[in-house]
Amino acid sequence: MKHTEPDQPGMADLLRENEDLKRQLRELNAGGPGAGPQVWHPSSTTVIAIFLIVIVMAAVAFFAGYLPLRKREALIAGEARDQERAVRKVDVIEVSRVRDQAAIALPGSIQAITEAPILARADGYLQRRMVDIGDRVHAGQLLAEIDAPEMDEQIRQANAALEQARAAVDQAVANYERGQADEELAKVTAQRWSALQAKGVVSKQENDRYQSEYHALSAATKALEKALAVQRSSVAAAEANLSRLDKVQGYRSVKAPFDGVITLRDVDVGALVNSGSTLLFRIAQIGTLRTYLNVPQVNSSEIHAGQLARLTVSNLPGRQFTGVVARTAGALDPATRTLLVEVHVPNADGALLPGMYARVDLTVARSNAPLRIPSDALIVRGEGTEVALVRDGHTVHLQKIEVGRDYGDHLEVVSGLSEGQVIIANPGDVVREGLQVEPLPLAK
Repeated sequence: MKHTEPDQPGMADLLRENEDLKRQLRELNAGGPGAGPQVWHPSSTTVIAIFLIVIVMAAVAFFAGYLPLRKREALIAGEARDQERAVRKVDVIEVSRVRDQAAIALPGSIQAITEAPILARADGYLQRRMVDIGDRVHAGQLLAEIDAPEMDEQIRQANAALEQARAAVDQAVANYERGQADEELAKVTAQRWSALQAKGVVSKQENDRYQSEYHALSAATKALEKALAVQRSSVAAAEANLSRLDKVQGYRSVKAPFDGVITLRDVDVGALVNSGSTLLFRIAQIGTLRTYLNVPQVNSSEIHAGQLARLTVSNLPGRQFTGVVARTAGALDPATRTLLVEVHVPNADGALLPGMYARVDLTVARSNAPLRIPSDALIVRGEGTEVALVRDGHTVHLQKIEVGRDYGDHLEVVSGLSEGQVIIANPGDVVREGLQVEPLPLAK
C-alpha cells in the first residue's frame, strides 16, 4: 500500500498506529494459534489527536450556529429600534358637536282614543243581541234588547200612584176653595159685629167671638193651602218616578254611545243582567288612536305639544304612521325618571289596532349639543375611558373622558374634550403617551 508523505511530523506516527491497529485486527479475525484478545492502548498522540478533533468540531458548530443567531437577533433589535424611532402615520379626526336636531326612538303602547264599557241599566234577561266582537257600530245603533217584565208592572203602578196623587190634589183644591169661602164669610161677619160693637148695639164679648172665628178660619185656609202644596208635590214626585221608569224602560234597548268597534262581548241571549253591574259590551273608537311613551329625563325638556312623531309597527313593515304629541304629563315619574307623553295618530284605514306595540321616533331640537366621537376612537383600559389626543400636531396624549349616550357607531362625550381638538380615529394597542405621530386627516 502506497502512502503520501505527510506534511506534519505527528501525522506519520498516527499513520503507523493506524497500521498496527489494522494488523492486530486481521490477526484476531484469523483466529490463529496463540491468538487471544488484544486490548488497545492508544498512545498519547492518538488521545491528543482525538481531543483536537472534538475541539475543532465544537468550534465549527459554534461559528456555524451561535454567531449567525446573534447576528439575526442584533438585526431584529436594530429594526425594532428603527421602527420605534420612526414617526407613525395615523388617521385623525377633529372633535365636533352633534347636529342641532337629534332623533330618539322609544317604545310605545297604542290605545283607543275613546273606550267605554256598556253596562246594563235595567234588570232582566238578555232577549236579543245584534252585534259581536269586531263589529263596527255607529252612534245610536241598537246593540241588544233586555226583557224586563217586572218593569211593566212598575210602570203601571207608577201610573196609578200618579192618578191617585192627582185626585188628592183635586180634593185639596176643593177643600182650599171651601176654606177660602168660609174665611170670606167669617171676615164679613167679623167686620159687621165690629161696627155694631163700636155703636154699642152688641156687647164686646159677642164681637170677640166672631173675631176669633174669623182668625180661626183664616188659619185653617192657610193650612189647606199648605196641604194643597203637599199634594201637588206628591204629584210631582209621582210624575218623576214615572219618568224614571220610562227612561229605565228605554234602557231595555242597549245602544252604542259613539262610533267605534266592539272589542268585548260578555253575555249571551238568556243571561240574567243586573242594573249597573253586568258588563254587556266594550266599545272602542279607533278612528284616531293614542300612544303612550315614556321619555327619559335627558330629553324631557325638549318634548312639547304639537311636535311631530312617526310610528312603526313590526307587523306592518315598510309603513310609517305620522302622529302629533297631544299632551305631556308635565312631571316626571319619580320611580323611572321619565315623562309620560301622549301621541295621537290618525287611523282612517284601521290598520293600527289598540294594544299594539309601536316604535315612536321623535325629532328633538337640542339647545346644548354634546361633543361626538367615533366609537373606534375610545380606549378602554384599567385606568378608565381615554382617547388618544394629538397635541402640538405630532405628540400623543392619553386624555381621560366621560362618556354620555352610546349610539353604536359613535358616542357622546360629556367632559374631557373640547370642540376642535384632534384625536386618533383608531388608536389600537400600540399608541402610548408621548408617541410621535404624523397625523393624516380622515375623510368624513
